[in-house]
Order: sequence, then structure tokens, then C-alpha cells
Amino acid sequence: MTAYLADVTALARKDLLLELRSRETVPAMLLFVVSALVVFHFAVPEDLAPETQEVVAKGLLWIAILFTALLGLARAFTAEREQGVLDGLVLAPCDRSVIWLSKTLSVVAFLVLMEIVALPVFALLYAPLDATTVAAVALADVGIAAVGSLLSAMALASRTRELILPLLFLPLSVPVVVGGVGASIADGPARFIGFLVLYDAIFAIISWAAFEYVVTE
Repeated sequence: MTAYLADVTALARKDLLLELRSRETVPAMLLFVVSALVVFHFAVPEDLAPETQEVVAKGLLWIAILFTALLGLARAFTAEREQGVLDGLVLAPCDRSVIWLSKTLSVVAFLVLMEIVALPVFALLYAPLDATTVAAVALADVGIAAVGSLLSAMALASRTRELILPLLFLPLSVPVVVGGVGASIADGPARFIGFLVLYDAIFAIISWAAFEYVVTE
């Protein structure tokens, strides 16, 4: 178990160091999400009731987060693809789920860095965020990263990976949006928070178990 965690830490650290040096993924995600929130701000009619405006705004927040995450996932395995690193990792004497878990952790880190900027921008443009919405975003990050890392690896072998990844990811991310929006606007958010926890647990287990077969094929 100690060796497993050490391998995960080493690979996740590699991803973070590459991003610090290249500064490609996180700045692109930040630019996209801030631009989306600004555009959405001017698209929401001002004559709506305050309660309706809040519901619409939080729905748009989740759309912005989802598509920004997709932008990051599209580049999740870029370094491994361009430099042929993935073949070496697959042949390494370690559990192949290490690759998935390390990539999931690095994607979560990228999402958190993006949201550190995006959530205050949302609060400035629309309305302050409550703790429930922030908790829902954190849970959504885990589910998005777990499923997205698996699907990004699946799309890696395709020549049309830029098309395949959204087609695979968006249908599976609908429950995240449903749970996130419900937790943000419902009077009783506990059941939606529980739904997100269940989604994270189920899809994390499925992705962890399936990753070895995905990279083998």
C-alpha cells in the first residue's frame, strides 16, 4: 500500500510540475471560465425576479464549470501522448490504476485552482455563494475528474479524440449537473449532496477497476 501511494504521489507531482513549467492548461481554463461567466452575466435579463435570477445564475455557473473541466480533460494525457510516456507507464511494474488515480488527483487540483478564481468572480457578478454550493462544487470536482480521466484515456487512441471525449463525457456528467444545481437551489440540499457523494463513489470504483483494461486495449 505504501508503494502504491508513493507511485500515485510521484505521478501526480509530475503532472503538477509539468503544468507549473508549461502554464498551458490552468491559464486556458481560467480564461475560458471567466469569459463564460462574463458573457452569461450580460445574457441574463435584468427584469427577472431575484429568485429566478439566482436560479438561472447558478445553472449557468454549473455549465461554465462543466465545459471548463472538459477543456482541462482534453489536455489531461497530452504530455503522455506527445512524448510516448503512457507506453512506458503501462509497462512499468506497478498497478495500472496508479496512472488513473494520479491523473484524477492532478485534474482535481487543476479544477480547484480554476474555481479559486471562478467562484469569487461569480459572487462578484451575480450573488454570494453559500457553503452548500461550494461543497457541491468540491464533490462535483471529484466525480468529473474520476470519470473524465478514464474517458480521456479511452479517447487517447482515437484520431478524433477531440470529438470522442465530449461525446463520452457530457452524457455521463449530466448527473453531476443535476446534483450540483439541485444542491445550489433546493430548500433541502442534503439529498442532492448525498446524490453527488453516491455518484462519486460509484464512478470512482468503476473507473478504478476499468482503467487497466482501457489502457491495455
